[in-house]
Amino acid sequence: MTIWTPHLEGRKGPLYLAVADALAEDVGSGALGSGTRLPTHRDLANRLGVTVGTVSRAYGEARRRGLVTGEVGRGTFVRGRSGSGEALRLTVIGEDQPVPYDFGLNLPATGDGDQWLARTLATLGAEGGLSSLMDYQPDVGIRRHRETAARWISRTGLTAPAKRVAVCNGAQHGMSITLMALTRPGDVVLTEELTYPGLRELAGFLQLRLVGVAMDGDGLRPDAFEEACRDNQAKTLYCMPTLQNPIATIMSENRRQEVVDIARRHDITIIEDDVYGFLPADRPPPLAAMAPEISYFITSLSKSLAPGLRVGYVVAPDGMARRLGAVTRSLCRMATPLAAEIASRWIEDGSADHMARWQRKEARTRQQIARRALTGVSCITHPDSFHMWIPLPEPWRAGEFTSHLQNRGVVVIPADAFMVGRNKPLHAVRVCLGPISSHQRLEKGLSIIAESLNQSPRPNISVI
Repeated sequence: MTIWTPHLEGRKGPLYLAVADALAEDVGSGALGSGTRLPTHRDLANRLGVTVGTVSRAYGEARRRGLVTGEVGRGTFVRGRSGSGEALRLTVIGEDQPVPYDFGLNLPATGDGDQWLARTLATLGAEGGLSSLMDYQPDVGIRRHRETAARWISRTGLTAPAKRVAVCNGAQHGMSITLMALTRPGDVVLTEELTYPGLRELAGFLQLRLVGVAMDGDGLRPDAFEEACRDNQAKTLYCMPTLQNPIATIMSENRRQEVVDIARRHDITIIEDDVYGFLPADRPPPLAAMAPEISYFITSLSKSLAPGLRVGYVVAPDGMARRLGAVTRSLCRMATPLAAEIASRWIEDGSADHMARWQRKEARTRQQIARRALTGVSCITHPDSFHMWIPLPEPWRAGEFTSHLQNRGVVVIPADAFMVGRNKPLHAVRVCLGPISSHQRLEKGLSIIAESLNQSPRPNISVI
């Protein structure tokens, strides 16, 4: 075990995020090498003078970012790659499988994308002309890639010409360039009171202030949205109307129209994250289809095809795509041409439709498995979703439950990872159904969650 102490001086924000950020920097710099065993939760808590819960949250955040992995009974280790290029694998004590039941990352299920990729790369090599994919390209993407993107996006109900589309390196990059184009440090961005953690992270880097808007079973509450528009001098709303992360709700068409009407009255620009929009068999039209003049629509192929492809698209209001391109040029010059070409070919030849249909079918199958394994458990989810939200019964608290599951080789994400602001803590967890490798392991991992929910937490040691 390494005697690692994070450097926290000058860091702002919650302490657990400061520890996770320090860990990320030390991993990135090479100070913490692949396979390094980190201090135990209690040891690091004692050296920092913080609670064990704070360190648990920090390590949980590091696990969410893909920095570390846990081995039950042996500790927390820095992730990395071996010399052969294979991902570092750690054995869970008492299990035949090489990794814990990781329900943390919201990934699609593993399909046959590697076969499609092999065929496409072979075709590209046989055709020749690869040199064009090694040159600089327009900052918003070449016209053919944008036209193909527009056809793919039209499946959601949003029809837009190619000139309004910017190609980006995944939805996270699309969020980054959109926020950088629309905001300045100190600006207020409205969002759901429970929101995608990547937005929280990005807002911290861009020095934006997030204000959470209360929700109900239909998404953003119109009265709360109107009040937030009046009280916060905000100009931007980020939201996820379709299979919201983490709640997995789908905003109704009537509610979407209410949100659009309020945004227009208060001159609010909408950033609509639609990365899960391909999953539902039947969904309302995007906000961007209702209000194209004030909306930026973001999607990617990470959830429908492959997360490692890192191809996404932003549909901007008329005349604004070039502004996004200027931001992309300043950050990374352009989206990766080879990845964009692969994505375009898959869309053109029907491979993308095949993979997306498989993911839709797999999401429904995994939801059925979840309903069996979690019989009697109160869950909020959707039959077409890869993620679900589980409110915890008394007397469980989110941090205690997460730590309890970690000790049993199960990873879930507690509610505070999604909360905006410092409202009353929620005791709930998000469970993602996609990352588990097989249906059998999925059912076993979910059964551990169900069994744990029916137990009571062990009492904490009193501090006098």
